[in-house]
Amino acid sequence: MAGLVTGSLMSLVEDGVLDARMAPSLRIHLDWIQYKTNFRDPVMVRRTTGSQGQSLPLAEIAIDLRQTDAAKLQADLTRAVKSLDAGPEANVDNHLYLDEFRPYRDCLMWNFNRLFWRYLGDWEAASGKGFEAALPGGSSDANHPQAVSDSVADFWTLLRDLDARGQLPGEIFGLEIGVGSGARAAAWLDRFKALDEQCGTNFYSRFHFILGDYSPTSLERAVAAVAHHGNHASGVPLDALNPYKALTAHRFKIMYVHLTNVYDNLPFDDLVRRDGKLYLVEVRAYLNGPLVDRLTNDFAVTRADLPGMVARLLDGGPYAVFEGEKGVAFWRRLWDTFKLEERLRVLDDREEDHVPPGLSKTHLEDLLGEAPDDVRFHISRGAGESFANTLPLLHPRGFLQVQDIFVSEMDDYRKGFKGPGKLDGSLVTWVNGALLRAVGARAGYDVHFAPFPYRPGTKTSILYTTQRD
Repeated sequence: MAGLVTGSLMSLVEDGVLDARMAPSLRIHLDWIQYKTNFRDPVMVRRTTGSQGQSLPLAEIAIDLRQTDAAKLQADLTRAVKSLDAGPEANVDNHLYLDEFRPYRDCLMWNFNRLFWRYLGDWEAASGKGFEAALPGGSSDANHPQAVSDSVADFWTLLRDLDARGQLPGEIFGLEIGVGSGARAAAWLDRFKALDEQCGTNFYSRFHFILGDYSPTSLERAVAAVAHHGNHASGVPLDALNPYKALTAHRFKIMYVHLTNVYDNLPFDDLVRRDGKLYLVEVRAYLNGPLVDRLTNDFAVTRADLPGMVARLLDGGPYAVFEGEKGVAFWRRLWDTFKLEERLRVLDDREEDHVPPGLSKTHLEDLLGEAPDDVRFHISRGAGESFANTLPLLHPRGFLQVQDIFVSEMDDYRKGFKGPGKLDGSLVTWVNGALLRAVGARAGYDVHFAPFPYRPGTKTSILYTTQRD
């Protein structure tokens, strides 16, 4: 496919569509986006601006080789070049824009994500499948029986060691954030109870497992799934960005915290380094032009109606737009049509809004020192915030365990574009583990990464913490 791109570009030069005056400031950027479904059209124009929004010469045509249709590539590249030539306000594809350019952390994508978790049951009823089926592996790695068994064994070993030293507290607490269907929590508790009975250690009688989630539907299901454990388990509504806020009474008390596929669903920023300059990736939400025409025809609305309908959907839910199943059907079709245009804005030396809470620009400079010269990478600010706001809950001998898709070293970003991906109603992206290592160090914890050995070919790895002496 890369050869086809080269040949198509040469044809554009020969036809006079791409001329010499563009060449010095134009880059062709080839990606293979990790997620088959994502927020980008196959060929996208990416312009650059100064820190105050003024246009700069540098521009990119970004091509996702995974999505590219060989039969359409020449036409797509022609439109991209003509769009560049026409200027920043050109709309050669007749897209319907929904917003202004904003950092990834503030874009409409997150409004849709929150909507999904609020109305999870309605989406699942319309799709005919649970949300975990939309994950890259078709199921959650959290529920793998051997992974659950090994996790219980590690926890039980910690409790036994503390008990032998006379350091085990009278009440033992565990916490799972992002409980999904509750299948993992139920399996974990079942295994813990069985192991405790087998070994005669009597830890289960002192144990209480807290299930925390933002989604009312998920929390209700999870509590029902562990109901057979009676008062050994309870549910708590919480925001994954700040678990401590909902659990302040458990400060320094929780022995074990587990998360799976939570950090990859939290806000982030993307930074790009080109020719020694650092850029913030800004995005503008739009509805894909050709898909908009089908949407308006199928729902008997006009293009002019759509921005107001999107606002009502995100504010009041699907039934604020259409009654009954039609409201959910409109939401699902709109999500399919939703895309993000990107531009690169030069970062001012004094700007710090992109720096996650708990870190400073110096920490980012340290990360950049480990990165390739020409690189694009995530600032996983939501994951960093959640991580920092979870550590104060840990008992001095407790540990946090996270199963997710991590980039553990900055150099890994040169090996491919990591996201974000569009799931069935929600989103996912890789998590900057190197950044979490810096967050942990400031809080007195070492952060480690281990392979997830239970499913061949998985991108999941396991983050775990140990407290520094």
